Amino acid sequence: MSGLVIELAGVERAYRTGPAQTFVLRQIDLSIAPGEFVTIMGPSGAGKSTLLSVLGMLDSEWTGQYCLMGEPVDALSAKKRWELNKRHIGFVFQKYHLIDDLTVQENLDLPLSYRGIKSKDRAGIVAETLDRFGMVGKKDLYPSQLSGGQQQLVGVARAVITEPQLLLADEPTGNLHSAQGEEIMDLFTRLNRQGTTIVQVTHSERNASYGNRIVNLRDGWIVDR
Repeated sequence: MSGLVIELAGVERAYRTGPAQTFVLRQIDLSIAPGEFVTIMGPSGAGKSTLLSVLGMLDSEWTGQYCLMGEPVDALSAKKRWELNKRHIGFVFQKYHLIDDLTVQENLDLPLSYRGIKSKDRAGIVAETLDRFGMVGKKDLYPSQLSGGQQQLVGVARAVITEPQLLLADEPTGNLHSAQGEEIMDLFTRLNRQGTTIVQVTHSERNASYGNRIVNLRDGWIVDR
């Protein structure tokens, strides 16, 4: 297990529908080394987003073994998992998951506060990030006042603002026009070159081309890696 960012062994996820179980992930074995840029692909319903949720510790109803940075996630309490998440992971959600009653600026400040960064230092990091993403003029707006593409940009900015060791991204450019999408993928490439390990879910062959490995899922099984 040493030296790997992610190691999964026999991970499964099932939903109970009445007396029956419907499996979404089946016997997932997956290792990801530091600095990899891995793309998860497959048809709708293949289990891609579910796998990303397991990796991000947003889903706890799975079985099997999962080590993150050498820590046995399957053996940790919910509180310890959350602490591990805060320390290492940035997550770009397909549906943004911004906090509605916080402004853009406050949404970006939140993950920094979770890391225990001092208020004056957070203010500088947030200002720099707003500038980097061209959102200075929107810092006092609420998510409901933004377009889908603008909310997606805020979601990406929030995920990378803490400079996480592991970046998980679910269709990161799905709501962006092509120029914005390329900017985000170029940003991911730069982060990856600086050492960030990235796992993205995408239907886009172009986005997949930015990574160095493709893992294909079908009906919950890994069929190619």
